[in-house]
Amino acid sequence: MIGRINMTGSAWARRAWPQMIRAGTQLRSVPLVPDIRLHLASDPVSLWQRTELRSGRTGLDPPFWAFAWAGGLALARYLLDHPETVRGRHTIDVASGSGVVAIAAAMAGAAAVTAYDIDPVAAVAIGMNAAANGAMVLAVCADVLDQDNLPASGTGLVLVADAFYERDLAGKVTKLAERCHARGAAVLVGDFGRPYLPRDRLVQLASYDVPGQRMLEGSDIKRTTIWALPGRPATTASAEPEDLE
Repeated sequence: MIGRINMTGSAWARRAWPQMIRAGTQLRSVPLVPDIRLHLASDPVSLWQRTELRSGRTGLDPPFWAFAWAGGLALARYLLDHPETVRGRHTIDVASGSGVVAIAAAMAGAAAVTAYDIDPVAAVAIGMNAAANGAMVLAVCADVLDQDNLPASGTGLVLVADAFYERDLAGKVTKLAERCHARGAAVLVGDFGRPYLPRDRLVQLASYDVPGQRMLEGSDIKRTTIWALPGRPATTASAEPEDLE
């Protein structure tokens, strides 16, 4: 099955979310990686309100999954430009959002891809987006940042994009990335340099000018960098930054 989903929630929610996603978004190509199509929203506020009304809950997280963020687009582009970084590897994508990075990893030849997000609607959207692109991605609704059992044995690559916009979140993501690296996984990050990005712990691999970011980031083009944790992972010999070029 393409675009599988593993999530908790009522049977009603599992039926309702796909209908809501289709009603509030359009399936279209994204900037920088036009071969990938995502369900994207043109009006974030109305989609957010519709999500809360549909669920009967208030205070839900914004629909981050309904937008193509700069870090994710740049990281997706990097994976497609450098398929050797992902080919044959078991890969996880943390805070996956729309799933664009996970989809690119699958398209670039990953052995298996799991996309994690805490938003149950995001998990559904990732599955739908993966299916629309013919990509095999397992979408999982889970908070994995504090789970010591990640990465699973055999994970070779950890992907993170656009996850350094809050201090606490950035700290947890950084700890997860370092834990994964210590257990043998290469770690790649897509980010344009948000305030809580741990630049001193990362090395730059490549940069891309990501268009179409006016609504999200306040400028038409966002210069966005692909970063890696330096040094050779503890249990693998194939993931140093120089090997990822």
